[in-house]
Amino acid sequence: MKRKDLRVLVCGASGRMGRAVLAEIEASPDFSCAGGVDERNGEGVEAPEAFNFLLASAGAVVDFSTPEAACSYAAACARARKPFVTGTTGFSEKQLAALKAAGRKTPVFFSPNMSPAVNLTFALAAMAAKRLKGFDIHISEAHHAAKKDAPSGTALRYAAHIALARGGQLPPMTSVRAGDIVGDHTVLYAGPHERVEIAHKAHSRAVFAAGALKAAAWIDGRKPGFYDYFDLLDLKNLEKHR
Repeated sequence: MKRKDLRVLVCGASGRMGRAVLAEIEASPDFSCAGGVDERNGEGVEAPEAFNFLLASAGAVVDFSTPEAACSYAAACARARKPFVTGTTGFSEKQLAALKAAGRKTPVFFSPNMSPAVNLTFALAAMAAKRLKGFDIHISEAHHAAKKDAPSGTALRYAAHIALARGGQLPPMTSVRAGDIVGDHTVLYAGPHERVEIAHKAHSRAVFAAGALKAAAWIDGRKPGFYDYFDLLDLKNLEKHR
């Protein structure tokens, strides 16, 4: 029997990522659009005040808004017991705690980068950091000129996994904001006589939009909890034994 399509409500629908998610929904037979909300005007996009009304007919929410707005949307999803997926970055510790609190009542999926391939490289970066003892590590990332947070959420996630593998020491990071770069990340391991690089370059925002919808389909029907791509890709056991 063919799976019924998942109705997705998009938050931050007027932004670059929101528009990319809407385009992916329109092109996919597995999803349909339950609406879009944003503080910014956009064709077919409602004001945030319409969120609760639209949520009633949605099967899941995909969010690329702002940290403050995402926390509010997550809390509403927790009350309605609707799955919530966010790729928003720049959360404070207090805001992350609010997301995790929502995860006690409904499934919440958080990933600063929705590319499955990038999330696999997080595990690879940690494995390399643990095994390449004596190598200096540096993270560099580049994004479009309008991106507000720096370092990126992806760079910070690389750093967190590397620090865990290295006993708590965070590697240095550099950021570039220029032009319309979608997202480039490189982890450099420099040792005597050689160097290793783990790199990921996004060609289009479609990879993040498709990844967010993949997360929405995966989280649909799951128990309340705070999930990420390490759960979806079954990488947590790999992390334990790296």
